[in-house]
Amino acid sequence: MNMVPHVQFPERVTTLEDLKAGLIHVHGDHCMFNLTHLPTDHLCRPCPWDWTLFQGNCYFFSTFQQNWKESLIACEEVGAQLVVIKSHEEQSFLQQTSKKIGYVWMGLSDMKQEGKWVWLDGSPLKWSQYWAPGEPNNVYDEDCADFSDNGWNDNTCSLEKFWICKKPASPCSR
Repeated sequence: MNMVPHVQFPERVTTLEDLKAGLIHVHGDHCMFNLTHLPTDHLCRPCPWDWTLFQGNCYFFSTFQQNWKESLIACEEVGAQLVVIKSHEEQSFLQQTSKKIGYVWMGLSDMKQEGKWVWLDGSPLKWSQYWAPGEPNNVYDEDCADFSDNGWNDNTCSLEKFWICKKPASPCSR
């Protein structure tokens, strides 16, 4: 395998576009570029590979269903939290991104006091416009919140649903 010793890479490679920009065009059948010799100390990825970056946070969208408590634990095990929604933009992003999978657990509950909805980070629920019509209704002792493209819903915590983890993006440092 032939190596191309004069390839210049940008100071920091953060995207595939940056990587492409650093490659030169090599003509001929006998030249191959060995990607194992990339300067990986300059690669920057603020989120793990299966996560999505949005406004400085990384989001993991589950591919299988669990109950609310198991979802909470799964997020904690990867250094994250069951998603706590902090802005209207984040709500819109999550609703659009998870539209295909249906109902999704989020880090909101009224377990400690019925009707007093609190996020996992301890902050109280400040807006109510995202609840679906007639929700929350506490039918069947529903203490955990999920959402879909129809809005938020209180639901029985033992039901299995998809879930979203959230954690801050890692800074790219030298």
